[in-house]
Amino acid sequence: MRFPIKTTIALVVLGGAAAASYSPAKQFLKDRYRVLYQEEEVSTGPVVFEVNSTGTVQPVTSYHVGSFVSGPIVKLNAKFNDPVFKGKELALVDELVYKANVNRDQAALDTRVADVQRVNALLKQAEHDLNRAEALRKTNKDFVSDTEWDQFCCNRESLMAQLKLAEASVTQAKASLDYSNAQLEYCKIKSPTDGVVIDQKIDEGQTLAAQFQTPELFVIADIKKEIYVIATVDEADIGLIKQAQKTEQPVHFTVDAYPDDLFEGHIKEVRMNSTTTQNVVTYPVVVSVKPNPDMKLMPGMTANISFQVSERTSALRVPNSALRFFPKPEQVRAEDRPLLEGVTPQADKEKEKNKQSTEPTPSAREKAAANRKRTHRHVWVADGEFLRAVEVVIGINDSRFTEIVSGDLPAGSKVVTGVGLKAQSQNQAQVTVEASP
Repeated sequence: MRFPIKTTIALVVLGGAAAASYSPAKQFLKDRYRVLYQEEEVSTGPVVFEVNSTGTVQPVTSYHVGSFVSGPIVKLNAKFNDPVFKGKELALVDELVYKANVNRDQAALDTRVADVQRVNALLKQAEHDLNRAEALRKTNKDFVSDTEWDQFCCNRESLMAQLKLAEASVTQAKASLDYSNAQLEYCKIKSPTDGVVIDQKIDEGQTLAAQFQTPELFVIADIKKEIYVIATVDEADIGLIKQAQKTEQPVHFTVDAYPDDLFEGHIKEVRMNSTTTQNVVTYPVVVSVKPNPDMKLMPGMTANISFQVSERTSALRVPNSALRFFPKPEQVRAEDRPLLEGVTPQADKEKEKNKQSTEPTPSAREKAAANRKRTHRHVWVADGEFLRAVEVVIGINDSRFTEIVSGDLPAGSKVVTGVGLKAQSQNQAQVTVEASP
């Protein structure tokens, strides 16, 4: 009898101990493998919405300086990167032939002027002869015959015509002389504007041949006062760029040559000449930067551009990761689980498959209405052991935060941005402690 009694007592004690330790063990396992939520606070601060793009630095206007005359270059007064002013002599073409042309045309002009003087003298003599003949005819008509009278009259008219011809020859000679002087002046290659020589395509001693095509000698641009950045913007962002241009938002960009310097400009124009590359339509957007006193921005540089579209200096904001977070259905309250329908990849694939097989393509009106509703989103907050969905209306966003326009989400509250197992955290902490010296 003693053995059964002792056995019964031992079993009762063991059963009581097991019953007493069940709840703590259950709570321990529950706490050990409980899902931990990564949370961040809803804060107030600046949010800047920007459109990013790339572009190329270009001068406002590039002046391609050529030569109107032919001949060897006898003097070169400008080289690469030299600053020049309007009217400065950049190079000189040999003037020997053109000076000879000027001297020839000057001599021709002098000859034509002398010829005018000669005709004037003959015309004066003819008028005197005519006057004397007229006086004699008044005395006696028989003193001057009709034939002689006609000769005097026609001689004067002929000399008057010769005078006009001689005066026209003077005008023609002056034009030829002006042309030769212009060609002589064109031997001096001058700068058409203030700027910098960004390209030199001629050397001293080289011969120019301008009969068939104008040779290009220099490329000059004024990059100190103003310079352009030509950005390539996707067609989907052109509406935002025009909005930024209308509100005169600034444009910021960097170049690889000076990665620590932030340059600022403004949108000059949105050009309409689109470019299609592999079915991607882009438009050039001109960004004006002025001034450029240090000339850090040089033609051809690649710029990484951020077009500021809008800015909020003190906005209620949440991290972007809070909007990207989607929990599992078992982690949320029962009343919020319908919000997750179609969110899982498998359900999303099935929905898309059914949509393609049964539903027609949405109309433009339906697409526009859906786009207007895209600002209505949900974020998740911890509510006991489950998560609760909070509907919000979002505004602009940047790379880190999104503006909250409306919703039951005060500043200082916490939103869920991710999940992690407590056991994993503890194991990582234990490994870290063991690895430390």
